[in-house]
Amino acid sequence: MPAMETLTDDVLIARALASVPGIGVFDPGALERLPLKGLMHTHWRIRGRDLVLRAPRAGDAADLVRQAAAFARMAASGRTPKLAAAADLPALAQTLAAIHRLPLPSPSDRLPLASPPDPFADALITVERNAAYLARANVMPDARAQIEAELDWARGFAAANADPLARGPRALIVSDAHPGNFLVRADGIAVFLDLERALYGAPAIDLAHATLRPATRWDGDCDAVLSPDDTARFHAAYFAAAGPVAEEALRPWLLPMRRLTWLRTTTAFARFRAAGALAGLAPERRAHAENVIADSLDPEIIAGIRRIWTTV
Repeated sequence: MPAMETLTDDVLIARALASVPGIGVFDPGALERLPLKGLMHTHWRIRGRDLVLRAPRAGDAADLVRQAAAFARMAASGRTPKLAAAADLPALAQTLAAIHRLPLPSPSDRLPLASPPDPFADALITVERNAAYLARANVMPDARAQIEAELDWARGFAAANADPLARGPRALIVSDAHPGNFLVRADGIAVFLDLERALYGAPAIDLAHATLRPATRWDGDCDAVLSPDDTARFHAAYFAAAGPVAEEALRPWLLPMRRLTWLRTTTAFARFRAAGALAGLAPERRAHAENVIADSLDPEIIAGIRRIWTTV
């Protein structure tokens, strides 16, 4: 009886992709595993092919269908994959504007991407789920009190503004617009890479996530803390690209969506800590993530962020 063939991951991946249109047969030795930076996906570069393989570490077929739809629909923006270096704020702003300008399909044509009738209320559900982890995340009492005060504000804002929130601006958004999810091509155009959370929602959420301290620090390759002036310049670059009609529609929502997105990110960090979600990261990456989470849950940092809400 012949010995059973033992196949490496590289060989298995190459064989699985051999019949995929646009990829075809390639040498398994051309696969280069990229550094593990996120919690949800593993990436490989296919050397010599200008291709990156993106594989979810968890999920189901429906997740893959949604991500495929997001990549297909955002392709028309000209700002999704074809990669290179590190992003800057004007490039990020212009890319988000290009994505947000894409035509909005009728509600019946938005599936399989989500399209919540009230994006604020939908995000608040996520915040409430994340906030359940605060007690297990060793968050200092002062920090927890401030987070819960912001959560009370969000609940009140959602209840008092249900009608205008339901009529607010809508676009195809990326939902995870932290700077580490962008790369810049040699021609200076930023491309957005991580389309896993794409949906039809409030574009102001993307603008907030691209500039808030917890998000801008998350990726160690572009760790930064933006000043209110930096954020204002980002908004100016975005509205220069998006146009005056978009600016008039979006300006009233920048601050409330910013506060909500800060809550979403900060409570997600509490969930990561409580659930041990960082355990699978490489040591250096895990140390950075733990540092960012500690920074984001520090009561003095939280107080400083809350003090500048009115200046954003």
